[in-house]
Amino acid sequence: MYARCGKRAFDLAGAVLLLAVLAPVMAAVAVAVRVALGPPVVFRQVRAGRGGRPFTVLKFRTLREGPGDDAARMTRLGRLLRALALDELPQLVNVLRGEMSLVGPRPLPLDYVPFYAPRQALRLAVRPGLAGLAQAAGRNAVGWEERLELDARYAEAPPRLSRDLVLLARCTVLAATGRGATAPGHATMPAFRGRRI
Repeated sequence: MYARCGKRAFDLAGAVLLLAVLAPVMAAVAVAVRVALGPPVVFRQVRAGRGGRPFTVLKFRTLREGPGDDAARMTRLGRLLRALALDELPQLVNVLRGEMSLVGPRPLPLDYVPFYAPRQALRLAVRPGLAGLAQAAGRNAVGWEERLELDARYAEAPPRLSRDLVLLARCTVLAATGRGATAPGHATMPAFRGRRI
């Protein structure tokens, strides 16, 4: 039952509830980003959704405009927002739109798709999510090979409400502690450039 329509119903109910509860937090973050970085407050980027279909992911902006890599443009506020995963909260709107799920592989840039090995491409069989098996294992501290393998395992397993609830709880705890927000030696996560298929 959960596999057919329950997961989508869970996503809708959860997104509505979280948006209502977290509205004051989101408003405070929006004001902080506007004051610290100026407009736009929300960052938009095309990512690969279910089946590899492109969609526009929403995030609170954490980087200054201008040249340089992420490390050079990252602000103190940006580091805090990323550590606590507060920059991801606008993706609850993506969940409402049906572009994302509360739980699933994290949405990655569209230009990563040609680099996936066949097993890694299994991650595209399900909607991307706010939280996932790879995030619960350590967020960006988990290397690409392990991360994409965990995504494949999630995608090939039958959907289960109990598993999704556990993953949401584990990811919430990790975000609250700020652990795993960055990959070793990087401001966030290095670009994925696996072997072309």
